[in-house]
Formats: sequence, C-alpha cells, structure tokens
Amino acid sequence: MRNNLFTILLLVLLLAAFILCISGYKNKFEVLDVLSSDIILVDLNHNGVADNDETICVSGVEGFEFEPDMSILSKYQKLFKLNKNDAVGLWYLGREFGRKNLLNKKISLKQVKIKNHKCKEAKILIDGADYGDLLFNSGFGLRNFIAENSGKFGQNLDNARKLNLVVLNHHSNKYHTLDCEYGNMAHDKIIIPFKQLPKGMSPCHFCHSIKDKKHKSNANLISNVTAVSPALKVHSGNIAIYRFDYTKHLKPNSDCNTDVCRLVVDNINRANDSVDIAIYGYDDIPAISTALKNAKQRGVRIRYVYDESSDNKTFYKNNDIIKNLSDVFMGDKHSKEANKIMHNKFIIFDDKSVITGSMNFSPSGLSGYDINDVVVLNSEPIAQLYKEEFEQMLSGKFHNAKFKHNIHNKFIMGNSEIEVYFSPQDKAANRIIELIHNSRHYIYVPTFLITHKGVSDALIQAQKRGIDVKIIIDANSVNTRNTKHKILRDSGIALKAENYAGKLHSKSMIIDDEYIIVGSMNFSNSGENKNDENMLVIKNNLFAKNYKVFFLYLWRIIPDKYLKSAPRAESFNSIGSCSDGVDNNFDGKIDISDDGCKKK
Repeated sequence: MRNNLFTILLLVLLLAAFILCISGYKNKFEVLDVLSSDIILVDLNHNGVADNDETICVSGVEGFEFEPDMSILSKYQKLFKLNKNDAVGLWYLGREFGRKNLLNKKISLKQVKIKNHKCKEAKILIDGADYGDLLFNSGFGLRNFIAENSGKFGQNLDNARKLNLVVLNHHSNKYHTLDCEYGNMAHDKIIIPFKQLPKGMSPCHFCHSIKDKKHKSNANLISNVTAVSPALKVHSGNIAIYRFDYTKHLKPNSDCNTDVCRLVVDNINRANDSVDIAIYGYDDIPAISTALKNAKQRGVRIRYVYDESSDNKTFYKNNDIIKNLSDVFMGDKHSKEANKIMHNKFIIFDDKSVITGSMNFSPSGLSGYDINDVVVLNSEPIAQLYKEEFEQMLSGKFHNAKFKHNIHNKFIMGNSEIEVYFSPQDKAANRIIELIHNSRHYIYVPTFLITHKGVSDALIQAQKRGIDVKIIIDANSVNTRNTKHKILRDSGIALKAENYAGKLHSKSMIIDDEYIIVGSMNFSNSGENKNDENMLVIKNNLFAKNYKVFFLYLWRIIPDKYLKSAPRAESFNSIGSCSDGVDNNFDGKIDISDDGCKKK
C-alpha cells in the first residue's frame, strides 16, 4: 500500500512540475512576419495585423542585423573577420531560415523580464522545440558573440558571400550597392541577390562603375524577389495541386521551364488513346505544340474546344496550331450568344485523368508570371464526368444550351472529398455561399475579382458573425464593372489589391483548414450563369492548410497601404509592370509608353 501511495505521489509531483514548466507558454500566436532570424512580428491580440507593440526578439540568441551599429559591426570584424556586406548576407540567409521555420505558424511564448527599446524578449516554442536552440545550432544565431562550432557558421558565411546582394529600387528600375546612399533612400527598397534581378534593371551610376562588365552583362536576368514562398506543389493520393508564385516570375516566357508546363507535356507524351482539350484559347508554347504533334503522329486522337466570337475572333492567337492537329474541333461562336464565353481550362487524358484549374494556356499562364491554381485528378469517374461536359460542347452545345449531368458530382479520393460543378447549369455559386455560411473560423479569398452579389453578401455576413475574412484581388479588378471591393471594405472586411505585374488569376477560397474552392469560374454573375466554366470543391485538411500558408505569404508581401487603395496595374507601384513587355491594364500601351510608367 505504501509503495502504491508513493507511486501516486510521485506521479502527482511530476505532473505538477510539468504544468509549472509549461505554464509560462501562454496560448498560441501566429507569426505574421520575420524581420531577421531573431526578430519577428507576432499576432499577440489575434487581430491579423502586426501592431506596434507586437515585435518579439528571441531571448538569449542574437541574429545578424541588416543595419548593425558600429559597435556590433566592430565585434563582427574582430571575432569573425566579417565586413558589413558579410553581415548583411548572413542577415539575409538567417531571415530566410526564420521564415522557413516560423512564418505563418503558431508558436508559444514565454516572456522574460529583459526588455530593450525595439522589442519584447521571449523564449519561443515551435512544434515542441525551443526556436532559440534551433537558431543557435543552425549557425545563424550567436550567444554572447559565440557561434555554434559545428562548421555551419562557416558554411553560412561562404553562402552569404556568394549572394552578391544589391538594393533594388523598383520605382526607378535601378539597383545599388548595399552601402549606396541613393539606394537606401527608398522607403520600400528590396534586398535581392544580383543574379535574381528582374530584366531591365540598370546599375546606379553613383555606386556602380560603368566598366563593371560583370554587372553590365548580367543586368537583364529574369528572376525572383526576395521572399521565400511556401510549397507550391502538394500531393494527396491521386490528387496534386500546383500553384504559381508570381513574385518569382516578373516576365512571361514560352520556355516551358515550370513544373506545370512540364506536367502538361509529360501527360501528353504518355497519352495512348486520347487528349481532349477545352481551354479559353492557346498561345504557342513550343514544347506543348511539339508534344501534341508527336501524339498525333503516334495515333492519339486530339479533340479541341475553345472560345470564339461570332466574327471568328479569339482572345488568343494560336488556336490554329491545335485545330490543325485535332480530329475534331469546335468554337463556341455557334452558340450565337456573343456576351458569353467558353472559359474552361481543362484537359482529359485517355479518359483517365484531368488537369484543370484557373491557368490559361499561354506564356503568362504557364511561365508562372500569373498566379494560378492547377489541379491534377487521376480518377476515371471524374474524367468521365468531364468527358460528358466536353462532348456536349464539342457537339455545339455551349452555355445555357447544355444539360445538367444526371450522374453524381461527388467523389471520394483517398482522404479527399471532391465536388465538381459546371457553369452555367450547376449554379455553382449556391455551393460557395453555403460553404461561407457554414464557416466557423476563417475565409481567405485569393481571387481575380468579386462581382457576385450573393457571394459578397455572404462574406459580409460571415465577417459580422466573427469569421476572419481576408481577400486579395487583382489590381485590375478595382475598376471592373460591378466590383464589390469597396462594399466589402466598407463592411469592415480586410481586402488588399495586389501590386505585382502578373495577374492574381486564381478564383479560389480557403475555409477553416478544411475546404478549398478552385477552378476557372470567377466569382461573378457571368461565371455562374453565362460562361462555360468548371469549379472544384475539395475537402482535404492538407490542401487547405497549405493554401492558407500561401495566402498569408501573399498577404504579408502586399503593403498594408493597399488595404485602402490600389496600385495602377501598369505603374511603378506594380512591381515589374514597367519592364515586362505586357499591356497590364489593357489600354494599348506597354511599359514606358504607359502614363503610369513615365518618370515624373
């Protein structure tokens, strides 16, 4: 009996010790931004916005700073033989380490008594691990100016020196050295590796030598801005979802160097019997055109449905490439409904799998210049449903002439529940509104536009009952007829207009870590009631959480000033739009010929 009492007492004491150990970690808080490896912005009041008093420093560990003061810099020089550029390079890589481990994730905090002028110091717990230890062991954190001794610090320093960082001022399209006074005058400057400079950037004559042939020869490289995006490809069973980060592709191209373009080519190359294509239109991507030509030569049946006006005009210029390879083709001009379009973007392979989503088959779509969602469904039943829809259009039935399918539209694929809707016959917006009404926690909406009154009203109602509603729309869409962005903002919903050259072309929602909505259908009356469209509702926790992380990544990189205003789609405020060779706002003027890109 005494032994039993002793055992119980010991267990009680251990439990009490455990509770005392973790009692300092209060609740869970979302990391909104990572300023450096050891300084983060945390949503302490759960309002989704980084407030002035929500800056947290990691207790007991120092990261490298972008602008170290002279006393710290002298210690770097003495202890590690670092110059300022070395320190900035370590700051850059350390920040990416912090973003990878913390950004948009839930953390616990144990605040310590030490305070300084720039932040609150706290111990940070992420997935049960002390982030301070992770930072120190990574070689990006110091303790009392001592680096972790496994050699990682040295590796990090070598990598930092290879970055060749510059300061990019996208308003002037010039890049500067890190210590250039003119570069650092810009309040929204971007620190970026030299090899990632967008095309068309020129060196600042004050800080770069004209004779610097290395810089001059590489000034036209296309690449990325600084932020690291979340996973852009996610698999679950026989479903895969791809999306694009348009901050990484500031000019469209037809090189087929993205995962999605290679995916399309690979599926065409593997087709044995049939390739059925229903897309808004086609602008030549040579690798896809060649794959279709080879498929035709080996006996694969190709059929093509596309958008076409009654006067034979199309939005895309290379439909004839696919038409000439097709056994049968059909444009929707036969519908005699000029105000309606065939807006689908899907392909069926061998009646077994489907690629669908929001992506147009053009250089801007397939290169990642635009943000899009692409879904791969390896399912014969779903392929059969899409085939029925395709054959209706191939027979000349478009828009309201189509019939509603008499087979079910709900499917189980592993851990996913899939619902398939076609416009206009399925009235897909009714399902969107139902999901909005049933939401419990949050609704995040990355979408080209919102003009549908029922959808916007449902979002406003959700916000009023305490649901966290955030929306990002394309910059062009603030001027769209019937746009609801002002009504949504006036209702208290946080809505940002994006500020990059490419389009935010998704037509998506993420709801409660549970559902995602993706497809070709804009949240508009035309999308629901006029055009030929397809939309998926996918219930899958993995997909929803991944998309949430991507949405919050976009939310973070778009300046908060665009919660109240919007940048012109072709202007220095839309990054890359004045040097991409694209008519971003459809006014017939490109780059410097557009008023928004003329220097004042």
